[in-house]
Amino acid sequence: MSRFKTLATGTALVAALIGLSACGNAGDTKAADAGNATITIQTNTGSMDVKTKPARIAALDNTSMATIKALGVEPVAVPKTLLPKDGYQDWASNDAIKDAGSHREPKFENISEAQPDLIIGGYRFSSHTEKLSKIAPVVDIAPSDKEGASYLDGLKKQTLTLGDILDKKEEAKKIVADLDAAVADSKKATNGQTVFLANSSGGKIDNGAGRIGRVMEGVNLKDVFSKDDGKLKSDSVHNNSGLSPETVAAAKPEWMIVMDRDAAVTEAGKDFKPAKSVIEGLGSVWKDTPFFAKNQIVYLPADFYLTEGIQAYTDVFKGIATAFNGAAK
Repeated sequence: MSRFKTLATGTALVAALIGLSACGNAGDTKAADAGNATITIQTNTGSMDVKTKPARIAALDNTSMATIKALGVEPVAVPKTLLPKDGYQDWASNDAIKDAGSHREPKFENISEAQPDLIIGGYRFSSHTEKLSKIAPVVDIAPSDKEGASYLDGLKKQTLTLGDILDKKEEAKKIVADLDAAVADSKKATNGQTVFLANSSGGKIDNGAGRIGRVMEGVNLKDVFSKDDGKLKSDSVHNNSGLSPETVAAAKPEWMIVMDRDAAVTEAGKDFKPAKSVIEGLGSVWKDTPFFAKNQIVYLPADFYLTEGIQAYTDVFKGIATAFNGAAK
């Protein structure tokens, strides 16, 4: 995605990668391919043919990781710095799983040494597709929130495509059905209330619509800053939008949905100010604002910034439905 910065790599490195990827036992590759069907899938870069049940997958797109894990696959390479703190300790601590680095500093040599049959790329790694393709076929099926695209439909398509590739179609359908049910419950529980979509980072509450605005697809809510008349400089969680607590108070949102970015990215052992603490510290400004006065605040899971996949959104919509149903009683 364009919002993520990438680092340039020299032609010498690319050449080295080509050499590395050519290594290995050709007989072993043929044996691994035996009996694997070839299917045509639709990706963000066009249609492509892939072999089903690949033996060795490099999982680079964080939005796909929970599904890959749920479908019983252990990858040969992952960007370990992007793994959530909980639920992926087995991947993080396994030396047999190569560290792919990050989208800012990819470790192409490690990915090549893992000898993947298929690379699940895209999203944060989308700008590296060409270089990664020198190592193995790259499948970019990441959901998109570009104008006109449905992020939730993208999540479902991603899941079903992974089910086709991994020959786990029924399991993938169940994951999609869980999201559909959570969305239905969330839409039923909400009824046009106003909401402030917030991001907590660096001890500040800012506009978070650039990342969590995707939840609006699955609810009947109105974002108070969806038409901000130029009040905000940016809706990206990587930029200061210029939003002040007083501006939020003046908008009088009935609800707040907040992502705690620092909770996801702060290294273990380092201090940070949790979103709840930041919000409570603004009580003097927000004490008469509906969401604060009535404690109508939905906190996204602490690791949401690093998950963002179909399971994460399923949990978010379940949480929204629970919160709004509880408030209605």
